[in-house]
Amino acid sequence: MKNAQDRSKRPDVMKVLAGARPDELDPARLTDPVRQRRDFVRIVSEPANSRVTRRSPRLRPLGAVALAAVAACVVVSAGSFGPQGPADQSGAQPRAAVGAQPPSTAKDVQVDGRIELLSAAEKAAASPAEGTYWQTTTLSRHLDVAEVSGRLFTVRSTSTDAWSVGVRPGAKSLMVSGLDARTEPRTAADAAVWKAVGSPRTVPVKIGQSTGAHSAAVTMGTERPTVMRTDVGGKIYAVGPDNVSYEDLRALPTTGDGLRRHLEELYARGNGTEGAGSDRSAWMLRQAGNLVTMPVKPGVRAAAYRVMAGLPGVRVVGHVSDALGREGVGVEFPGTYRTPLGTTKQRLVVDPATGDLLSDELRLAVPSARAEAAGLKAGTVVDYQATSRMGWGEHQITVPKNAHS
Repeated sequence: MKNAQDRSKRPDVMKVLAGARPDELDPARLTDPVRQRRDFVRIVSEPANSRVTRRSPRLRPLGAVALAAVAACVVVSAGSFGPQGPADQSGAQPRAAVGAQPPSTAKDVQVDGRIELLSAAEKAAASPAEGTYWQTTTLSRHLDVAEVSGRLFTVRSTSTDAWSVGVRPGAKSLMVSGLDARTEPRTAADAAVWKAVGSPRTVPVKIGQSTGAHSAAVTMGTERPTVMRTDVGGKIYAVGPDNVSYEDLRALPTTGDGLRRHLEELYARGNGTEGAGSDRSAWMLRQAGNLVTMPVKPGVRAAAYRVMAGLPGVRVVGHVSDALGREGVGVEFPGTYRTPLGTTKQRLVVDPATGDLLSDELRLAVPSARAEAAGLKAGTVVDYQATSRMGWGEHQITVPKNAHS
């Protein structure tokens, strides 16, 4: 009888568990499968230190973005395409990404893709932590439409860039750009038009915004590679408006919330210079994407993925192919960019199995009349930089003998 009375005073375990259950996991709130997946995304996107009793599942990961245009002398610009070196503010915007339009207000949530993006944080946390040189190799291609004697044809410019950032005392940072650089007609039909107009060595193309485009000359054929130092007084990259050292990178916040707040502060402080007037989500995505290609701590790389996953207006789509045909997860920037080739959309493609960058690309959403007449259709990738290698190395890259500085 005494034991029965003692048992009656004990709390009902099931009631205690039910009372401790987060509202997000209340079965009554999970009847809608769409809402269920959204709540799940929110739960796994919380910083690890705020989830003591729950562990985020090991899902397929995704990884990130960014390769760079070279500015003057030893400085590499902070654009959305390419490795981001110390900032030359005049080169902050990618050449095809000028004049970003306001992002669409339409609700576009790809929940499964976001789960894959969030799971990249798990993979990133296990990546190698440190070495002597942080090295990336990227292959790039850009399309232009040329007009000679009233006839239009498309040309493509391709090249490979190798960047080796020294992080140890005394280690130099070098970039060799334009390896195997070549500009040629895109297709056999384009080649036929080029030959019909006399196979000119230089051809005129349109660059800039669609409303303010101006002519520039593109040289057909091959070019010599260029080599340059990319470290300036210990500064090896640019994060937002700041040139930063390796020590600065290692000191970045390692939680999603902490890194988001840090980037928001940079946006507020630097919006008058780099990325001036740009959409906040697009700017944040660009910076977070750049960070995951830098020699940051694994925790910072993981935090950057969480920042990406939580940005409003960013569309995450799974199971896409990059310009080289590699399957990955797509992360699309909000808004579109107006170029002489038409309205374009920027997309990052990452490997869901490794969390590494695959490609940073610009796709035609609506081709201009000029581009369409030259054979370019909606969905065509008009600019990409595909990463073939990203990681630590112990030896400096080899500079070709024919490279000039």
